Amino acid sequence: MDSITQAALGAAIGEATLGRKIGGKGAIIGAIVATIPDLDVLLTPFFSTLEKISIHRGYSHSVLFCLLAATLFAFMMTKVKWTKHIRYRRLWMFNFLALFTHILLDAFTTYGTQLLLPFADWRVSFDSVNIIDPVYTIPLLVGAGLSIYLYPKEDLKRGFPNQIGLLISTLYLMFTLANKQHVQNIFADNLQSKNMPYYKMLTVPVKMGNLNWYGVAKDATHLRIGSYSIIDQNEVEFHSFPINDHLLVGLDTELVDRLKWFAKGYYTVAEHDGRIRVYNMQCDMQGVRTFGNYKAPTAFYYEITPKENGEYELAVGMQVAD
Repeated sequence: MDSITQAALGAAIGEATLGRKIGGKGAIIGAIVATIPDLDVLLTPFFSTLEKISIHRGYSHSVLFCLLAATLFAFMMTKVKWTKHIRYRRLWMFNFLALFTHILLDAFTTYGTQLLLPFADWRVSFDSVNIIDPVYTIPLLVGAGLSIYLYPKEDLKRGFPNQIGLLISTLYLMFTLANKQHVQNIFADNLQSKNMPYYKMLTVPVKMGNLNWYGVAKDATHLRIGSYSIIDQNEVEFHSFPINDHLLVGLDTELVDRLKWFAKGYYTVAEHDGRIRVYNMQCDMQGVRTFGNYKAPTAFYYEITPKENGEYELAVGMQVAD
């Protein structure tokens, strides 16, 4: 999720666990701790384009990191003026929750999160909420804000608005999972009515409110992409794109493996001006893009320029719609 949402969730966790102890400072600390996993983006300038694929939402977004960092941060807080009078166990729980809810929330989005590193690099993604969704964020901000500004820290009612905000945002996340299943059924019905067989399907929300969705159906040779609006309840029109795996034959094995891993199987390959473009639908779904007679399944792509002796140049690009 976006940094504002992660900070808002961390602030709500801080208020819930530390608010009765240190007042509004708990929300401040919570917002800071909850954004720490995303500092992995500061490392990306030191890595190649291919390596960057695995860096973001990597080790800093693993359960092991949450456990180790919570232990270290809690110890550090026992030495800080604001928090040194709080029991270590409570400080550890606060830090773990602030960090773990960050990576868990990221797993609800389409990019995926490597929760199990260093034991496995499987990218967990529920694909049920957009990276920016105010419907989830606003209840957190309002709930934590009301608790902080309406009640002193000694008041037994202080935590109530914050708890309501957390409850609403959590229920919304659960709703997105149920809504995703509903949308998948709609895509499946549309595919069946058009006699389009498939063996694998991806559905991803776009924009806010969980109202607009893209669906990607995969068969042995093609991806079929369509959009659906819960408000419009439109019939889904599918655009078909060949996967073109043969264009990857002969390229660097590690390169091909990482690009396929990143896409979780939802990709297409195209050749354009002697270069190979790989479009990743699992991490980027902005709708079909056209440029003259050239049609792409989404905007973002990796572009591979083969060189001599099996070497290559890897770049990123964005397909602009006409």
